[in-house]
Amino acid sequence: MIINMKQRGFKIPVLKSLFNLRGYIGDAIMSIFDIVGPIMVGPSSSHTAGAVRIGLVARRLLGEEIKSAQILLYGSFLATGKGHGTDKALVAGLLGMKPDDYRIPHSMDIAADRGIDIEFGEAHLKEAHPNTAQIRLTGETGKTLEVIGESLGGSRINIAQIDGIETNFSGDCPTLIVHNLDQPGHVSEVTSMLAHKSVNVAAMQLYRSARGGRAVMVVECDQEIPADGLKWLEKIEGVLKVTYLSKSEDGGSHEV
Repeated sequence: MIINMKQRGFKIPVLKSLFNLRGYIGDAIMSIFDIVGPIMVGPSSSHTAGAVRIGLVARRLLGEEIKSAQILLYGSFLATGKGHGTDKALVAGLLGMKPDDYRIPHSMDIAADRGIDIEFGEAHLKEAHPNTAQIRLTGETGKTLEVIGESLGGSRINIAQIDGIETNFSGDCPTLIVHNLDQPGHVSEVTSMLAHKSVNVAAMQLYRSARGGRAVMVVECDQEIPADGLKWLEKIEGVLKVTYLSKSEDGGSHEV
């Protein structure tokens, strides 16, 4: 189907412009879903759907059932989150729910029924995104994790920090986070393992506190990383911690 824009002197293919708006709005590239928004339980794609995704990513990064959670809110999350259901949305994500789960409004009761201790408070952060949650988790084995997540709108999120170290990834891909000493060879060891397991690197970020200090690799991948590859990394001298975000339904912790 074609609309003939005679007065403009050009034609716009309707289906193409509807489902893939490329070149008609400046240089922006977006899909119809960026405009309409995600499939979700409302009311807000940023304060509700994005909050669910932050909680879900935090759960998967912990990698085990949650015993307790301290959720600290910042900016608009703190000021207007109650009315948007941000608190319930974050807890729903921690329980393993997705943004379209009808049980989101009842997440607090579900968490209480499971014996999960939930505590809310204010995050004292500097120059953070206005829709930010700082989540501190303790798992059933005593494992701990701190995640700072930002909701960017349209259910898109950014995981800004893990355990106090800058990370900045979206959670849209299988993601490997390696904490290590800043020593030669660690990057090549990680990439060699991924190549051996036929895992392609989509993006890689490197951070370090200081030369010779502590460093972090954030590796977003096109495929899931096998468990034996992760265990191999944990045994490398100089590797302090390995955290993995799986995108498979049975990856990471058990889903609801």
